[in-house]
Amino acid sequence: MRRLATPRHGGMLALAAIVAVLPLFLPNDFYYDVAIMAGLNAIVCIGLNLLIGYAGQISLGHAGFFALGAYASAILTGTYDWPPAGALLAGAAGTGLLAFVVARPIMKLSGHYLAMGTLGLGVIISIVLTQEGDLTGGPDGMPVYGFSVLGWEPSTALAWYWIVGGLLLLTVWLAMNIVESPVGRALRAVHGSEAAARTAGIDVVHYKALIFVVSAVLASIAGSVFVHYRGFITPSEAGFVHSIELVTMVVLGGMASIFGAVVGAAILTALPQLLTFLHDYEMLIYGAILMGVMIFMPRGLVPAIQAWIRSRAR
Repeated sequence: MRRLATPRHGGMLALAAIVAVLPLFLPNDFYYDVAIMAGLNAIVCIGLNLLIGYAGQISLGHAGFFALGAYASAILTGTYDWPPAGALLAGAAGTGLLAFVVARPIMKLSGHYLAMGTLGLGVIISIVLTQEGDLTGGPDGMPVYGFSVLGWEPSTALAWYWIVGGLLLLTVWLAMNIVESPVGRALRAVHGSEAAARTAGIDVVHYKALIFVVSAVLASIAGSVFVHYRGFITPSEAGFVHSIELVTMVVLGGMASIFGAVVGAAILTALPQLLTFLHDYEMLIYGAILMGVMIFMPRGLVPAIQAWIRSRAR
């Protein structure tokens, strides 16, 4: 019972139950599409939360890693006839290698210098994807072949839902293990005080670079799955606005909270769809909701709810 009360066991069990039961309440493919996109955004946000919430390092260019994974799968399967699973792994490896190369110089920065460095990286990726028209299709984008494994190809929204749901559960499990490992403790020490962490013998740049690579690989995998699900990709997926949306999801759900990243991604993916009936007032109400949450729950939704439950229990 004590284990079920912990986020690692009870939270995972609750999330698995939600993923298993949710299809019973999704009446058509539109709702499946929203659920699938929420799951893919959650995967990216979990990695981003490890970087921002636990290590305390801001990134404004993570949409670039998402787009790199998407374009790697699109180009390798469409131009070079790679199997989709192999293209996904190759895209993740290539994105991880790029992140590793740029991580040490970027992660030596801090504050707004770090934010500008990651922003510049995302802008460079977006420009390259836009300008290399012969390879990427340029601003018009490019079509993508469907996903298949050993001859099986998901042809329904429900099949894609189970793929994304399983990948989300695996990502949460991985993130929870990282957080509770010595790596997670080192990241929290770095977040608390880099000077104190160095005094304790922690290689600050190493751990910041490590979690930067992990978050980039998770974004790449989500991008590869996204592009096979959508069947089309444009450079807009690497844009600055997309990066800001991902950071907003992390902050809204709660930094340093794995399940907060999932909740934030789910809310900000579904909320614009729920507000479409308001027409001209959609973005106004959308912004007001975000401002209200940040004013009254500055730590994010999930940490605020957890604190309220603890206070009620006491």
